[in-house]
Amino acid sequence: MAGSAYALAVLFAINLMNFFDRQIIGGVGEGIRREWALSDTALGLLGTVFTLLYAVVGLPLGRLSDRKERRTILAAGVFVWSLLTALSGLTRSFAQLIVARLGVGVGEATCSPASTSLIGDLVRPSARARALAIWMLGLPLGLGLANGAGGWILQNWGWRKAFYVAAIPGVLCAVAALMMREPARGMKEAHAVGDRCRSGNPYLLVLSIPTMWWVIASGALHNFNMYALGSFVAPFLVRFHHMTFQNAGWVAACVYGFSGALGLTGGGWLADRLYTKRVDGRLIVGTASIIICTPLMYFGLGRAAGDVAGFAILMGLGVGVMFAYYSTVYATIHDVVEPSLRGTAMAMYFFAMYVLGGSMGPVGTGLVTAVRRHHGGGVPQPGRRGEGLQPARAGAVPRRGAAHGDVYRPHSRRDPRRRPLRGVSNGDEGRRPTAGVDAGRRIRGGEGVVSETTLNAETAELAEKRIPLRSLRALRSIYS
Repeated sequence: MAGSAYALAVLFAINLMNFFDRQIIGGVGEGIRREWALSDTALGLLGTVFTLLYAVVGLPLGRLSDRKERRTILAAGVFVWSLLTALSGLTRSFAQLIVARLGVGVGEATCSPASTSLIGDLVRPSARARALAIWMLGLPLGLGLANGAGGWILQNWGWRKAFYVAAIPGVLCAVAALMMREPARGMKEAHAVGDRCRSGNPYLLVLSIPTMWWVIASGALHNFNMYALGSFVAPFLVRFHHMTFQNAGWVAACVYGFSGALGLTGGGWLADRLYTKRVDGRLIVGTASIIICTPLMYFGLGRAAGDVAGFAILMGLGVGVMFAYYSTVYATIHDVVEPSLRGTAMAMYFFAMYVLGGSMGPVGTGLVTAVRRHHGGGVPQPGRRGEGLQPARAGAVPRRGAAHGDVYRPHSRRDPRRRPLRGVSNGDEGRRPTAGVDAGRRIRGGEGVVSETTLNAETAELAEKRIPLRSLRALRSIYS
């Protein structure tokens, strides 16, 4: 259990749980939003506060990884974030959930600086991109499992149970980390530089490398998109494509998670191959992956409501290609930074990447949907494009309702055309219409549209109840 293979396997498992625990909010976010009546902005805020604290705390923890035993730092971090993930399921308010997620962010900030520094000292430079690609497989698999399992747990057990399930493997990973061998620093390099370091401020030393500036800028732009997708792919499928929580979770798992496995492994192999031919070979692979993925993702988001297959194919291909970026850029940081500063360099990269990119993606997308809702965006109908929640060109749901579960309730009770669906006429409050009402028409005077699927779900439950004829006439006057 002391070899490099064991260490790489443990680091992969830890990284998988790192992204599983981080992305579980995306998998169960729609259930949280509905239970506490949250806006999309508030839902995005969960991701933002997490990434901001993760980025800030990561700076001193990255420096610590360059000076202390990395396996101990990693084991402590995994245990802390797993414990606080379980506590997230016990929260009874949105504020309590935010505090718990902040604690998860502190624990997870230990993962990347310590793990990548260990891999750099376990693997020779010519195979480093492939080793980092194996470690980074935890990203697509963790995201995929969080969306798929999260959606299933939400559908069958409720969102709180998802946090309890997520915590158990993390504790086992913490124990496994303590059994790893701590490798000597810098002994895998061509010149065996050891732990020698240039004199001066470590942060300024890292920033004195021109390549780091370009890598940091690319990370910020790249992760704005990645974290927006992570927060809203599953809700987008529920609202725009009218899927159930469970089905949306598994589609999101394939599109945003599992599709990245091929891109990571293929990108890592190609990056190592080009690196033997030219010094910037890894960066060329990363740049090509971003250029190729852009049109695929754009056209995937533009598919009409109900075209889940078209969305899944295009978006899955785009995300899969985009994942190649990670296996190339992390190896590049190891290429240009000495071993004694790699933990610090990774922490600085993640700080800029999350503060300037990852933290803005979820809340920015949520704000766009809020603006669209304020200006009258409605629940999209099948075949109508551009009105749903779409990452990077977001729409909205009605101000007081959402497809599949919430029915629009106008403010006014004086105008009979504006009465709530669950309160039809005087003396008949709480009753619902039977089948036969034209379910596809707009509510007069309202801001949204009740879809046929939603209205059928509302009426089917009480189809056998007797409703007075005057109530049915009142309903037909509303919808005709």
